[in-house]
Amino acid sequence: MPKHYRPAGKKKEGNAARYITRSQALKHLQVNTKLFRRLCIYKGVFPREPKKKFRGNHHTYYHLKDISFIRHDPILEDLRAKSAYAKKVTKAKAKKNKELADILIKRQPQIKLDRLVLERYPHFVDALRDLDDPLALVHLFASLPASDRMKIEVKRVHNCRKLSHEWQAYISRTHKLRKVFVSVKGIYYQAEVEGQKITWLAPHGLQQVLPDDDVVYDVLLNFLEFYETLLAFVNFKLYHSINVKYPPILDPRLEASAAGLLPLSYFLGDCLGVWVHLEQVAASIELYALSRYFDTNYRTAEQIDGTERDESELRLAQLQHQLPSNEPGALMQLVKGSADENEEDEDTKECKKLFKNMKFFLSREVPRESLLFVIPAFGGVVSWEGEGAPFEEADQRITHQIVDRPTQGHIYLSREYVQPQWVYDCINARIILPTEAYMVGRVPPPHLSPFVDNEEEGYVPDYAETIKRLQAAAKNEILPMPGLGKEDLEDPQNLLAEGYLSRAEAIEAAERKRTLLTKSKSKLMQMMALEKQYHDELKMELQGNQYSSSAADKNKQISGEDSDNEEAREEESLPDMQDTAKDAANMSTLLMSRKTRGLYEAMKIGKEKKKADVSLLKERKKRIQKIQTQNTKKN
Repeated sequence: MPKHYRPAGKKKEGNAARYITRSQALKHLQVNTKLFRRLCIYKGVFPREPKKKFRGNHHTYYHLKDISFIRHDPILEDLRAKSAYAKKVTKAKAKKNKELADILIKRQPQIKLDRLVLERYPHFVDALRDLDDPLALVHLFASLPASDRMKIEVKRVHNCRKLSHEWQAYISRTHKLRKVFVSVKGIYYQAEVEGQKITWLAPHGLQQVLPDDDVVYDVLLNFLEFYETLLAFVNFKLYHSINVKYPPILDPRLEASAAGLLPLSYFLGDCLGVWVHLEQVAASIELYALSRYFDTNYRTAEQIDGTERDESELRLAQLQHQLPSNEPGALMQLVKGSADENEEDEDTKECKKLFKNMKFFLSREVPRESLLFVIPAFGGVVSWEGEGAPFEEADQRITHQIVDRPTQGHIYLSREYVQPQWVYDCINARIILPTEAYMVGRVPPPHLSPFVDNEEEGYVPDYAETIKRLQAAAKNEILPMPGLGKEDLEDPQNLLAEGYLSRAEAIEAAERKRTLLTKSKSKLMQMMALEKQYHDELKMELQGNQYSSSAADKNKQISGEDSDNEEAREEESLPDMQDTAKDAANMSTLLMSRKTRGLYEAMKIGKEKKKADVSLLKERKKRIQKIQTQNTKKN
């Protein structure tokens, strides 16, 4: 009998026992494909890739434990009951019993996903870490039109818009926004909440068209149903962390004047120890109305905290801070100040002061909702043209007006007129950039992505260099001239020419540098000789020859020669070092496995492609500069 023979009916082993195909899972759960897909979305179960696909490559495999996990979940019975109830509604409509159908629709059971959210995200940090896709999908459906054909309800669109504005209100008023990039797809935002970087995409405020063939809306709606519950829990936790009640109760008068958008007036400025005036709150009419609710609730929470603080806590704080017992006021200020310092990190403090003491006014043609979100997030005060605005366009305290038209009806000399890109570039650079390049009617500089590392890509645009020098000037740092590297700043001759060193100090530093360079060269030569000897030994072993000690003797002779012949030996050994490097690369490739060698070749192809892209960008840059110089000569 063979070793691995297994009679029919015996227990399975290996991948056949650990994995199950989708058709087998459907039979195991006794559900159809649509319901199975919905269950997998709710429970977070995804297909697996076993090392050996025992039923063929054309099957989709799931882990058997995941299917058992779904089978014992109460949500399966709830979905089955809902499907049975939907059949009753369909039957009533088929019999043309409209009254019964309406009654059944009103009494339709609702499935709650609160338990699933807690089950999938036992810690709040886990939910924040997985919040990129929920925010992107919620912002997408917040801008889509309602459609009966696509089963996109008006109530769902309004709920997505409410959740997105509540999230933006928290990010804006706690100054957690870090990066903004305007692309063709939409506007990318990145915020940092409790140490987690969260990136999401918000579509442009344009009329959206719903494609019919390319998108499966049922799957998106299933994801959206779970993401709405998740985002509501996250907003609840974040609002309660700053002592604000959730969900917010909106002002009906402001809500009516804002055409169904967010109503608030004072936002939680006092949670950071600063009262925010009505003029300093404007994040769209929605955020504007929401801020009133936040401020009112926060002051109520603070009063409650003040009444509940007893003498024992005060004495404990006095012992901790070693203050006299007759200074409770100073103690309370110290405790409050230390709490504020612990809550705010350096990035938050920097972002909070970027647009400080600046007042912005938005014209009608600019993306108002995005600018009303990002400007208050960086300490600015903003208003707009329309009902509910904090201040009018004629206010003389306005410092910047954001416009996107070549001509203006009335120009105020006390303010600067800039394009919207100036705001986003200032946010990404964390400094106030000069406004000359962003004035009305001019072609603005290139909008650089803050998510791209130019040093890693190998190409640094000219405007990135300009921004880097402006940042260094703002921080009083020294940067090398264009075309030079940071190592040139360490050259004593350059420091002498710039006046940072005296002549005697420069001579001494040059001697030390020369000595270190000579020592490093000699060590490098010895290391290269030893490496060559090692590879020669490996070659002989692979060829089956016995190793002779001639290479070692030769190495000893090389190391024992006089220092007068160092330059000659260095010139003679340059081709040998290149050959040694090539042999080492080939030897390391030969010793790799097939899979590792394939990954290594893919990495090499990626690097070569990146170099080709960089060279193409440089060629385009030279061509543009050549055309510009020709045009200037003609003029």
